[in-house]
Amino acid sequence: MPHTKSLLGAVLFAGLAMTGAAQAQDYVARIGHLESTQQNRHVFLEKVAALVSERTDGDVEFQIFPQGQLGNQRQMNEGVQLGTLEATVAPAAFLGGFNPLVSILDIPYLIPEDTDAAAALRDGPFGQALLDSFSDKGMVAIDLWPNGKKQFTSNKPLDTVADFAGQKFRVMDSAILIEQFNALDASAIALPFGELYTSLQTGVVDGEENPLDTIKAMKFYEVQKNLVVSDHGAMEDVILFNPMFWDSLPDTYQSVIRDAFAEVIPELTAQKAAAGADALETIKAAGTNVRVADQDERAKLRAAMFEPAAAAYIGKTGEAGQKLLDLYTESYDAL
Repeated sequence: MPHTKSLLGAVLFAGLAMTGAAQAQDYVARIGHLESTQQNRHVFLEKVAALVSERTDGDVEFQIFPQGQLGNQRQMNEGVQLGTLEATVAPAAFLGGFNPLVSILDIPYLIPEDTDAAAALRDGPFGQALLDSFSDKGMVAIDLWPNGKKQFTSNKPLDTVADFAGQKFRVMDSAILIEQFNALDASAIALPFGELYTSLQTGVVDGEENPLDTIKAMKFYEVQKNLVVSDHGAMEDVILFNPMFWDSLPDTYQSVIRDAFAEVIPELTAQKAAAGADALETIKAAGTNVRVADQDERAKLRAAMFEPAAAAYIGKTGEAGQKLLDLYTESYDAL
């Protein structure tokens, strides 16, 4: 009898242990990014994490590490490639060194202003081809997240397209962005972001380009007299997973994750627009001269900048870049 009780106890213990194992998360993904916990990238990653956990009954857990806790973006990109990090949400501008094809997003006025048209472009053949271009780079790209549009600021007048001529603008170190300003007869100087405020203050450069909420957060408006809301440059994030982790997921869980990231995009876009509108009020209140470029002016800017920037892109990416640009043109014309 004592032996029977011991056997029964062992069976019960084993059953409880198996139940506990079944309740534990089967898949844990650490996701690193650069923004603060108050910014959109983090806020919406938390929303996605909640949706994924709910829809997989807790089997998939996202652990989110903001503000570069897991390294700078290059280190996180390498971590995803090597498998020491399961995922990152990275600005496309920080990915050109890993995948030159993604620099197509630097071309001005590439993404349509209309949110439905922009979504159709991301979700269509062009967007899929752009995501697929990461597959031979040791990364699985599952979606693009919109993260605002860039605007122009300067201490010199920006009343017309002709006013750009002769001015000096800070850019990220990108041949495409340099060519964008050359096309306007302006000069482009690549400077580290941390030096920008002082460079504007001391006249090393006349102006810069950034989203409105960045201009507000970094207080660039304190050292800039003029701002033109041009919406010329798309800021897109790329959602990247380690291939081994991604392939370990059941197909149903992969679908859940893809759908969750896509599902929050309309709210993400609306939140980003609201943050921009709030920033614009702060910038206006500080006494900065703010002007909104109309559709005619935006068309002139696109006509001047798009082709030279696209040519710089092809110069860096060759036949593969031309193929992706042709697909973009086909998709854009069909919108």
